[in-house]
Amino acid sequence: MSKGIVTRLRLSSLRLRLVVVFALVALTAAVAASGIAYWLNREAVLTRTQDGALNDFRQEMQNRAATLPLRPTQDDLRRTAELMATGSANYQVLLLGERDAGKPIVGASDPDDFTLADVPRSLREAVDTERPVTEANPYPYHLFWQRTERNGTPYLVGGTRVDGGGPAGYMFKSLAAEKADLNSLAWSLGIATALAVAGSVLLAQVAATTVLRPVHRLGEAAKQLGEGKLDTRLRVTGADELADLTRTFNSAAESLQKKVADMSAREESSRRFVADMSHELRTPLTALTAVTEVLEDEQDSLDPMIAPAVALVVSETRRLNDLVENLMEVTRFDAGTARLVLDEVDIADQITACIDARAWLDAVDLDAERGIVAPLDPRRLDVILANLIGNALKHGGSPVRVSVRTEDDELVIAVRDHGPGIPEEVLPHVFDRFYKASASRPRSDGSGLGLSIAMENALIHGGSITAANSVGEDGAVDGAVFVLRLPLDASGITREVQTRSSQGEVEEA
Repeated sequence: MSKGIVTRLRLSSLRLRLVVVFALVALTAAVAASGIAYWLNREAVLTRTQDGALNDFRQEMQNRAATLPLRPTQDDLRRTAELMATGSANYQVLLLGERDAGKPIVGASDPDDFTLADVPRSLREAVDTERPVTEANPYPYHLFWQRTERNGTPYLVGGTRVDGGGPAGYMFKSLAAEKADLNSLAWSLGIATALAVAGSVLLAQVAATTVLRPVHRLGEAAKQLGEGKLDTRLRVTGADELADLTRTFNSAAESLQKKVADMSAREESSRRFVADMSHELRTPLTALTAVTEVLEDEQDSLDPMIAPAVALVVSETRRLNDLVENLMEVTRFDAGTARLVLDEVDIADQITACIDARAWLDAVDLDAERGIVAPLDPRRLDVILANLIGNALKHGGSPVRVSVRTEDDELVIAVRDHGPGIPEEVLPHVFDRFYKASASRPRSDGSGLGLSIAMENALIHGGSITAANSVGEDGAVDGAVFVLRLPLDASGITREVQTRSSQGEVEEA
């Protein structure tokens, strides 16, 4: 079997099963046929040899041993045994008579090759047993035979006795020639079996290739379809089940392409609508922000009945402005237009600036070693920190602790509060867009986009954010912990993003 076939067998379990099944079927059939053929030939060869030798021995006993006197001498027995052994049957003869009552004598054609010790006791007893003469049994003595083995060579031993008190005779024939013939036959059948198995393996390869080539093509097409090549189609040949499967695949691929195109169109339309709406809202929001700033400056001189309404307008205008900015940021992420602008950032200074700009210095404890510098996007890092720390202050409990450390090639920033923690059913959804745990927290002024935007900004750096609950010494939940992990060198991420962007522009063009 060639190396290519072995490789294909290792790569395809279905091909291997087909080859194994073909081989087992061929092996079973070949072994059964060879076994039957060997058994039939064995019986035929042994029966023919055995019947020929026994019939010749019976005839010699009738023609020669029966003519001996009732009390023969040892020479008489020996000469008669030698005459009986000269036939074409090629066996040795042993004659057993009595010189006087109770005085047995033995005559052998070849005492060195065949002696009375070579005759099994059971055979001698059967030969010496006299049976009553009846209509069904006209003879008191019968011919008996037995196969035995001596020094690894099979022999046929037969014996009978002359009726009327004559001598008993035994023949001893070697079956070595028959054994050699049967061994040769066994080797031939074994070779034929091996050739049959090898042929079945080759046929299995041909059958597997014929059957599995369309399946392989179908698998490759499905792989391409999974990679986003929705225009993948297969050429339909034939009218069998595989052709029907190919037609079904083409139909499913066409339907999937249409549905994906429809979904993409709707998604693009929705994204464009959000982007357009956000841009359209920025102009009136700019005017509203300017008006609210004036109202906020004059709030102390306003009528006490109007001041709460003005405060509400100012608060909601700011909230709306934040929502529009968040929506525009999300739109940029969805459209793939978000870009990193890297700069060497001192992490401790960046966190301090973020806290100071939002007047959180009294509520936040910072544990950051000076001198940790990394190439990051300062604006996006500020967005991440502001969302994580602001979320901890809003939903957790003071003080909020921010710790900074490095692990291998990563920058690790942990933000921990001392609040009630995050419910277990909420943890998997804290970074989902517009998700609020309203059932476990009072109504929030946030949009539900902050943590999602923080995660997007971490991902574009090649980092991640995880959320978990902190457990105190007593085993109770003692606040939530958000861990930000960013690579200490994001330049490779930037090059990758730029490369993908360039490829996208080329493909689009």
